[in-house]
Amino acid sequence: MKRKSIGARHEMIIQPAFIIGTYNEDKSPDFAPITWVSKTCEQDEDYLIVISMYGTKKTKQNIQRTKQFSINLVSTGMLTLMDYFGQTSGLDGAKEEVPYTHGRAVCIDAPTLDESRWVCECEMLSSVATGESDTYFCRVKNVQIDERIDVDTNGVDLTLFDPVIYSGNYHSIGEYLGTIGDYYCRK
Repeated sequence: MKRKSIGARHEMIIQPAFIIGTYNEDKSPDFAPITWVSKTCEQDEDYLIVISMYGTKKTKQNIQRTKQFSINLVSTGMLTLMDYFGQTSGLDGAKEEVPYTHGRAVCIDAPTLDESRWVCECEMLSSVATGESDTYFCRVKNVQIDERIDVDTNGVDLTLFDPVIYSGNYHSIGEYLGTIGDYYCRK
């Protein structure tokens, strides 16, 4: 295979799409789409969620104030809501033009989106500022998934969650391909 150089382009770094949920000071919910979400190993089997947020978002201010938030996986049926949250600032008031329902996290004080099939409840442990971005290292306190989806010892079939993948444009994934070791077994 021959490859060609196309320069340093951010859209070549694919990212799952999430909507971050926090409470404002008056306990009203605030949601913002974020795709800069990953994980890192802390120690042994322990891991931390890593999330970066740019600018002066209300959601970012809420995370810094409360240190608690939900990460709601975006499925393809949630794209209108994701676009709406991304184009509407919580700094301008409540986001109420597109209908949605929300509940409360089980283990932390943050709102969750009822439409999301997979929600992580997170507590921020530390942060690092880089320019206008802040990167948060967070402990997962609980994970909620759609009760109709089974998770077994082989992991998660992401196709059942129908996640949106972002690369400057929205994409979805089509089929489950297997797990580590399904294609090559070391002798």
